[in-house]
Amino acid sequence: MNKDRNTQYNGQDGPLAGRIALVAGATRGAGRALAVELGRVGATVYVTGRTTRRHASEVGRTTETIEETAELVTAAGGTGIAVPTDHLDEDRVRALVERIDREQGRLDILVNDLWGGEHLLIGSVFGKKSWETPLADGLRILELGVRSHVITAALALPLLVRSDAPLHVEVTDGTAVSNRRYRENLYYDLAKNAPIRIAFGLGEELAEYGGMAVAVTPGFLRSEQMLAHFGVSEENWRDAVAQEPGFAIAESPHYLARAVAALAADPDRAARWNGKSTSSAELARAYGVRDTDGSRPDGWAYFEDVRYGGKDSSPDDYR
Repeated sequence: MNKDRNTQYNGQDGPLAGRIALVAGATRGAGRALAVELGRVGATVYVTGRTTRRHASEVGRTTETIEETAELVTAAGGTGIAVPTDHLDEDRVRALVERIDREQGRLDILVNDLWGGEHLLIGSVFGKKSWETPLADGLRILELGVRSHVITAALALPLLVRSDAPLHVEVTDGTAVSNRRYRENLYYDLAKNAPIRIAFGLGEELAEYGGMAVAVTPGFLRSEQMLAHFGVSEENWRDAVAQEPGFAIAESPHYLARAVAALAADPDRAARWNGKSTSSAELARAYGVRDTDGSRPDGWAYFEDVRYGGKDSSPDDYR
């Protein structure tokens, strides 16, 4: 499918007009962008997370909230509905699903973008063997990156399968191919490979309902937290390349989000993607999507060829 999917819609004239979506973990980063881009093509989007204008999660950032995400969805042309939810709390997730059922009667798209463990990585994961990682931190990584996904899927899927075309999206870090390499630390490796297997398994189960599941990953994501880490903004992000040359291949969160929105609008998506693991770049090529700057970065190909393969190439060759 080569049609350019960068068309600007006015919400209710979009291909997902009338569809109901839940983006679990939509406070910032890819989750926020996914909610916005689904709204841009017409969806009503329930956005959840733990950081609100009154309460900050353990991530410790107060600069992004789920209320703001919902407002951005609505400004893009959709309908954004913020529901504060800790997806490790089964009662809260049940209440969320019951609310969607009560208000909409169905759910068409479930996006599991739950994480929130970046604050644990530098001190407890990167550069450490698994036995050097404090056990409490390691188990927290598995709660945030695996258990939350399983709880949300288990409680939301009975509503999702009422749709005439259920779509379940697992967001992770790395494809099945790129994650064949050890992800530095046992806990992180498990947390980022589990969503790939969740999508594979749920793809098998959803097929009989005319639905599908897919695992997706961005490349080198220019999230709000990553920009803050390098001390740059979206406007001058290239200044960070001096600190980290690989950041030259970075992509905005909207790159993956536009690609997933295009997949969601594809009536033949199940035949092509069900149970698979894919990336923003692969989806962008399939659907004619480009990033906000007009480029089409392929971070995982760059890392495979240059960082691991020793190829003498510039990041610009992969944009």
